[in-house]
Amino acid sequence: MNKFLPIGYVPVDRGRDLTVAALFICIEETMKSAVAYIDGFNLYHAIDNLGQPHLKWLDLWTLSRSFLRQDEVLIAVNYFSAYATWMPASYARHRKYVEALENAGVTIFMGKFKERNQKCHSCKKEWTAHEEKETDVHISTRIVADAFQDKFDRAILISADSDLAPPLRVIRAETNKQVLVVAPPKRLANGRGLNPALEVTLGRLRNSLFPERITKLGGGIISRPIEYCPPVPVIVPV
Repeated sequence: MNKFLPIGYVPVDRGRDLTVAALFICIEETMKSAVAYIDGFNLYHAIDNLGQPHLKWLDLWTLSRSFLRQDEVLIAVNYFSAYATWMPASYARHRKYVEALENAGVTIFMGKFKERNQKCHSCKKEWTAHEEKETDVHISTRIVADAFQDKFDRAILISADSDLAPPLRVIRAETNKQVLVVAPPKRLANGRGLNPALEVTLGRLRNSLFPERITKLGGGIISRPIEYCPPVPVIVPV
């Protein structure tokens, strides 16, 4: 079946401004649609463990496109995360990153953190911990709904969270949709429950970074947080 999509879905403006994309294009029957689903915290913590913070300034649309087959077109990228509002500096960086993602055409789904009181039985010290909620539920409901609503031919899921295995089994058993599972960097073993086909490599991360300054569609600039600046090369005198 031919698919008629707004021109913004093709990498002209990467879906960033569908309101002014009045023209439509016809994608031939041989072209298949792909939608990406990004487990934000799963990917973030995997990158954080690499000790290269500049890789966090990651363009998820470009990264997702790197997993496409030749006969596929990326029509949507969905990012699932939550704000750590009790950490001001991290919260500010995350908001700026989400702004950059939205400018690139990524759809944002934000969950929340739940406070939980903790106590050490040895020293009797008490503190408040924060547990991230809703991300896996949001991913599960969205990817299953999209499959049954014929939103994609193939889904690209970037996660190593085995809690997502049940919805993937439903999709594979009840629909003709395909799912590619990609583990975050160095998390291939963690995602065995999802049976990932491959993992995000350092090369893909380095080739998918936002520039230092991003021009917003409506005007203005989004500047990369200083914490995400790449390391300065060390020049060794000869």
